[in-house]
Amino acid sequence: MKLAAIDIGSNAARLLIVEVVQYSSLEIDFTKLNLIRIPIQLGYDVFQNGFIGEDKKNNFIETMKAFKTIMDIYKVVHYKACATSAMRDARNSNEIVNEIQNLTGIQIQIISGQEEASILYETHIAEKFQHTNASLYIDVGGGSTELTLFANKKIVFKESFNVGTIRMLNGRIEDSVWDSLKDFAKTACSEYYPLNLIGSGGNINKVFSMSNTKNGKPLKYKYIIELLDALSPLSIEERIHQFQIKEDRAAVLVPALEIYSSIMRWTNAQEIFVPKIGLADGLIKMLYSEIINA
Repeated sequence: MKLAAIDIGSNAARLLIVEVVQYSSLEIDFTKLNLIRIPIQLGYDVFQNGFIGEDKKNNFIETMKAFKTIMDIYKVVHYKACATSAMRDARNSNEIVNEIQNLTGIQIQIISGQEEASILYETHIAEKFQHTNASLYIDVGGGSTELTLFANKKIVFKESFNVGTIRMLNGRIEDSVWDSLKDFAKTACSEYYPLNLIGSGGNINKVFSMSNTKNGKPLKYKYIIELLDALSPLSIEERIHQFQIKEDRAAVLVPALEIYSSIMRWTNAQEIFVPKIGLADGLIKMLYSEIINA
């Protein structure tokens, strides 16, 4: 069957289409057919003004219309669409969700930070490390950062903090919230050292690609700091030209590196695994589980 996941983040919306094949041996293949990313940048409006303005609202609606057309072309059987931090905070989010459903038929669920952390866990990447150390999932988005600790074959905790790249760019992170993230990373994880860190999301995936690290090998803290030092003094235009990155990514990459490097420092980690997963991957696994257990 063909499944789709729509991840509506604070910086971009993503459509992931996957073909799922289950064999008689009970083995399951999830084959990625397409991944489309559109930088609708809802967070720039929301974290500054508290609502989604008309221009970004229209871009959002047109993006969902396009996603619906693409899902129809691929003959997608089931889908799941979720929105995260920007839509959680926007005063007019319910109005927009209703309008999109009326225009496209797509039902969008606005999920909490806790739910976001749970969906990321559905990728079960940490189980590859279950015979070694505990694993800490770190997902840094435009509006929030999710931390999920996996140890002894179970989730120990999952927490969400309103610390994100677009919030940082808009100066919308209070010192108390940043301190809460710092204290939590230091204290809640301390008894599980050493940790396997697992990074997810578009920013850390891009950093991994830029590093030329081989798949399956961890990204080094040293490289993250070196890249942060190289990017920080540059303008957006200089980052785009010198590092060949897209404009919307060039803007958020520095705050993303600041968040990841801080968490690595607080947890005494010198490396982080980057399996190139995101919320959409977790949504696909969750959707498939719901279907077979229905």
